[in-house]
Amino acid sequence: MITKRVITVLLGGRSSEREVSLRSGAAVANALRELGHTVCEIDPKNPAWVLPAPTDVVFLALHGTYGEDGTIQSELDNLNIPYTGCGSESSSLAFNKALAKQACLATGVPTASFAVLRKPTTLWPSHLNPPVVVKPVRQGSSVGLEFVDHADALFEALSRSLQHDTEVLVEERIMGRETTVAILDNCALPIVEVRPKEGSYDYANKYTAGATEYLCPAAFSPEVTASIQQAGLNAFRAVGGRDYGRVDIMVRANGEPVVLEVNTLPGMTETSLFPKAAAAAGISYAQLCQKMIDLALIRRS
Repeated sequence: MITKRVITVLLGGRSSEREVSLRSGAAVANALRELGHTVCEIDPKNPAWVLPAPTDVVFLALHGTYGEDGTIQSELDNLNIPYTGCGSESSSLAFNKALAKQACLATGVPTASFAVLRKPTTLWPSHLNPPVVVKPVRQGSSVGLEFVDHADALFEALSRSLQHDTEVLVEERIMGRETTVAILDNCALPIVEVRPKEGSYDYANKYTAGATEYLCPAAFSPEVTASIQQAGLNAFRAVGGRDYGRVDIMVRANGEPVVLEVNTLPGMTETSLFPKAAAAAGISYAQLCQKMIDLALIRRS
C-alpha cells in the first residue's frame, strides 16, 4: 500500500532544456496524482521561488544548469528537504563532461579520447584526428552538439558550440551502435539501443515523436549485454551517483563499450529513454516515479 505524500515537482527552470523539463515534470506530476499523492508543481525560473509548505519530498524534473549541476541539490540540502536523484557533489561532477570522463579514466571505465578547448582554433589536439564530436562541457540534451568529419570544419564547429559554454569537449567519434543504460537502485535496467531514422541523435531527433527507433532490450549477446551494463554501472559509481541515472554508451563493432557521459536527472517525457528501459523491466511509468520517491524518503529515514 502506498503512503500518500505531499510532493513538490520542480520543473521548467532556467536552462536551455526548459521546454523538455516542463514536459518531464508534467508527466511526473500526472503520474503521482494518479497514485493518490498531493502534488504541487513549481517552476523555479524566478530566483525568488519558494518551496511550498508542507512538502514531504521534492521530485526533481529539472534538466540542464541549475537542475543537474548540483545547485538546486545544494539548496535543498540546506533546507533539509529530501529530493529525488543524485546529491549535489555527484550532480556537479557528472554535469561537467570533462570531469566525469576523468573520473571514468581514474576508475578504469572505458571512455573516448578527448580534449577540452576554450576558444575556436584550426589547430587539432595532437592526439585526435577527424572524425570527432564537439559539445559543450556543461550542457545536456545534445545542446551545442557538432560532428566534424573534416579538418577545415573544426573552427566553425567550435565557434557554434562555444555559444553554449565557455569550454567545449572535442571527443573521438566512436563508430558503432548507440545505447544507453538506465540505473535504478544500483541495478542496470535493459539496454536501449537508439537508431535515428535520419542524421544523428540530436535535440530534434530526441524529442520529436517518431524520429528515432528505440530497441529495448537491445539485441546483443549475453556477454556483450553484461559488459555494457557493467560499464554503465561503473561509470555511475565513478561519479558518486545514487538512486538512479542514465549512462550513454557507444558500442564498437567488436562489442567493446565506450562510455560517453552520465546523466543524473534523465528525461521523463513520453519519448525519454529511462521510462522505456523501465517498461522493458516490467516497471510502469507510475511505478518508476513512485520508486524514485521511495528512494529519496529511505535516505531521510
